[in-house]
Amino acid sequence: MNDEQYTYHTPVLLQESIDALDVKANGVYADVTFGGGGHSRELLSRLGNEGRLYSFDQDEDAEENIGRVENRGSFTFVRSNFRYISNWMRYYGEEYLDGILADLGVSSHHFDDAERGFSFRYDAPLDMRMNKRAGTTAADIINTYDEKQLAEIFYLYGEMKNSRAVAKAIVNARLQDEIKSTGQLASVLEPVLKKEREKKELAKAFQALRIEVNHEMEALAEMLASATNLLRSGGRLVVITYHSLEDRLVKNIMKTGNVRGVVAKDFYGNVDSPYKMVGKVVLPTYEEQERNPRSRSAKLRIAEKR
Repeated sequence: MNDEQYTYHTPVLLQESIDALDVKANGVYADVTFGGGGHSRELLSRLGNEGRLYSFDQDEDAEENIGRVENRGSFTFVRSNFRYISNWMRYYGEEYLDGILADLGVSSHHFDDAERGFSFRYDAPLDMRMNKRAGTTAADIINTYDEKQLAEIFYLYGEMKNSRAVAKAIVNARLQDEIKSTGQLASVLEPVLKKEREKKELAKAFQALRIEVNHEMEALAEMLASATNLLRSGGRLVVITYHSLEDRLVKNIMKTGNVRGVVAKDFYGNVDSPYKMVGKVVLPTYEEQERNPRSRSAKLRIAEKR
């Protein structure tokens, strides 16, 4: 199947990431971000009859893509947030995995589906939930968090230097009328953003809200900690990141064994980590970046369990 055939989501660094898993025909693997099924499909094509793949996604829209995946006998779809991977592997009787793949961030499907409220390109309800069954929406946050809380979100998750001005503009605007749509929010923010960087700053603000709505950093930290316990010796952790916040957690876990990046050393002064890095960071080719703009900020990191 060609990349162009994926209507839900075009997989990023497809061959590179599956190659990085060093797939064993009889191995047990987890694709914790199923999305359009592109990575899972390629991974399954390399498994034999005794191999198994568990693919996770909390979005009910992703479940519709199961039909695109062949070799169903070796494949199990788990509709759940990947932070619960340990519980699910215990449920399915899998003590260890040979590889875990994660393609983080938001799929092109989410950005293109106006009704989900992930993008300021459309005027839609401020939702941003990956799991539409879950509770808090972006509108709830915008209209109920106090000014300090909002400023912290935009600073920490959007890395916005003018986070206080952004928060103040939101609080002042909602005194007049509740902010319910992406269009309303964009209009509120535009006066406090630099014109030459308006779209980039809006993207940062929307990213920050999305991360808060979906508890992305907490979920990622839990999944990475679980991965360390689940991978057998020689197993691979392969992660594609798109922004510095998630990339920092991934880099820390691979280098030090914890997401905080706290370095522990053995008696001889060597870094005591459960992982060894495999190769350098892999970036998409110029051709892939042109074909799939979402890939432009992608970084692929690979580590092997000792």
